[in-house]
Amino acid sequence: MNAENSILQFSRRTLLKTAVASCGAFAARAAIAEPSDEPTAASPGDFQLNYILASCMYGYMYVGEILPEVTKTGATHIDLWPKRHGNQREQLTDLGEEKFAEMLLKHGVQLGCITQYALGPFALKEEFQLAKRFGCQMIVTGGQGPKGLTGTELKSAVAVFAEQMKPHLDSAEECGVTVAIENHANNLFETADSLRYLRDLAPSKSLKIGLAPYHLKQDADELATLIRDLGDSIAMFYAWQHGNGCMTRLPKEEELLQMPGRGDLDFAPMLTALRDIKYQGWTEIFMHPVPRGIPILETVDEVTTEINRSRKYLTECIGKIGRA
Repeated sequence: MNAENSILQFSRRTLLKTAVASCGAFAARAAIAEPSDEPTAASPGDFQLNYILASCMYGYMYVGEILPEVTKTGATHIDLWPKRHGNQREQLTDLGEEKFAEMLLKHGVQLGCITQYALGPFALKEEFQLAKRFGCQMIVTGGQGPKGLTGTELKSAVAVFAEQMKPHLDSAEECGVTVAIENHANNLFETADSLRYLRDLAPSKSLKIGLAPYHLKQDADELATLIRDLGDSIAMFYAWQHGNGCMTRLPKEEELLQMPGRGDLDFAPMLTALRDIKYQGWTEIFMHPVPRGIPILETVDEVTTEINRSRKYLTECIGKIGRA
């Protein structure tokens, strides 16, 4: 066997291992690490969250520095973000797929999601193929269409979007990928009603919702009602609140109010609703820094500690709400 064939076989073997591990871990609830100062771990059968780590929380840091942090944050998978929020998706290209797959295996991490707002929902064909090679089952993007609509006009626009998505969802399904549309300000999907219409009009189970409370009214009970309404159409839950916003530079303590447990939003009603719908999708503890592309705090350790601070808060909320 010559060297070139040996390398190709190793590459395929490495990627296959990653794909199998990723699919298995997504399908079954993984046992995750708990913050060390929590008194007890959840009992079997208790509601838990499936955490995925957003690479952009670490800004443009090297992905090799971020991967060791995934399990430290209670996650099993990483969500790769591209510029301008992060640049780890570009780093994958620069490193090469074989090298990146080796890094995932080294740290016991799977690629669970690729976030691609810049490409939008109609230009993801190559990303679907990349995701397939890594066993990655989700791509998050934004919706495209007119904004500021209500009522029948909004419903009609969502119907047009759903129809436009059909050939793209065919490609996604061939690769075993779910497309999750995040609700976002100044977007077709900027209101709770738009998400309800997407739930009703989605032409395939491969079209889901990435629910971002930050972009909706900060009313815990209304958000909980929306979660129950959307049910299993939610594939990504962003543990993220508005706080004082993320569009202008603020003192760091104010900027961090976006994080669960820091701002005023009570996550317990939302977690109760997630428990009630038997939510099995991803949860991503999240915020945006200003400017985009910087880490939420200066060092890797500080970012991980802050994420775990929010995870501890969410775990405490779950402990209070009990079982269904």
